[in-house]
Amino acid sequence: MSEQHNAAGQPSQANNSQRRNKLLMGLGGIVAAAAIGYFSWYQLVGSHYVSTDNAYTAAEIAQITPAVSGTIAEVLVSDTDKVHKGDLLVVIDPADANLALRQADAELDQTLRRVRGYYANDRALQAQVDARKAEKAAADAQLEAAKGDFERANIDLDRRKALVKSGSISGDELTRAQNAWSSARASLTAAQASAAQSQAILIAAQQQLDANSVLISGTEAESHPEVLAAQARRDRAQLDLSRTEIRAPVDGVVAKRSVQLGQRVQAGTPLLSVVPVNQMYVDANFKEGELQQVRAGQQVEITADLYGKTVTYQGVVEGFSGGTGSAFAAIPAQNATGNWIKVVQRLPVRIRLDQQQLEQYPLRVGLSMQVEIDTSSHDDSSAVTFAE
Repeated sequence: MSEQHNAAGQPSQANNSQRRNKLLMGLGGIVAAAAIGYFSWYQLVGSHYVSTDNAYTAAEIAQITPAVSGTIAEVLVSDTDKVHKGDLLVVIDPADANLALRQADAELDQTLRRVRGYYANDRALQAQVDARKAEKAAADAQLEAAKGDFERANIDLDRRKALVKSGSISGDELTRAQNAWSSARASLTAAQASAAQSQAILIAAQQQLDANSVLISGTEAESHPEVLAAQARRDRAQLDLSRTEIRAPVDGVVAKRSVQLGQRVQAGTPLLSVVPVNQMYVDANFKEGELQQVRAGQQVEITADLYGKTVTYQGVVEGFSGGTGSAFAAIPAQNATGNWIKVVQRLPVRIRLDQQQLEQYPLRVGLSMQVEIDTSSHDDSSAVTFAE
């Protein structure tokens, strides 16, 4: 009986072994085919894409701050309001600015009148110089005449002194000649003093003219430096008045409004922010080892957690950050230590979005995104077809 049982069991065990071997071979074939398929897919497709879910929307947020100090008179917007470039956001009480402008206008008018006085004074001083020149010419002529009279009186006196010894003239006549000489001498001295005085007066008048000419040389009244300085102060006052009306610098949505009616603010105080939602971009933080084939200009497919897989944004790699997040941290990592452990860093990659898609499916700053870059796409500007 046992021999019959063993003989019947041997074929059954052999069949089970053959069946098991076939199953293992089939399973091995499936695994090998799957491995070959995955390898082929990775080489042909998968290796040309890098993706990350460490990506968030961002924008160049416009922070609104006043350029002048004052009291808030009006606040025309609230958080979540949509605004357009040039829309009035906040009004600062313009009373002080108006007073400053009127004062600057008065100072400009006063300065212009004073400068015009320089030109009028220049003409008057020139006339004085001409008059002093004429006076000096008259004094010079009187001096020459006095010199001639003195020479004649000197000659007459010498002749009479010679004749008085021979008795040809009387002593009386000699006395008259001496008196005439003394009078001519006094007249000469007076003429010399008058000529010196007229010369000094002429020099003083010329110096006054030169000093006034320096103030107006090479310019007209309207372009005089003093007038230009007063005009600049007036323009500054006008600019300060215009800055009491604070307007939106870009299209966007109001956020972080902190300004209140009646609040006293200083120049530079943050009042609110305007987020340009139509200029949104994505910062995708890729691991440093994933960026070997990433180039600016490559095509990107992006999905937002806000819309899910139903909306796919088309983007393009715009550039790379100048450093990793840890490099710009408030307290940078200190790696020069004995127990240093290497940590894989992430580098932000900036991705531009299609503005038409943003208008159709708007986003907000800080939303989570899924990013996939096609590293096989061309990295030139011809690949970018976004509408401006």
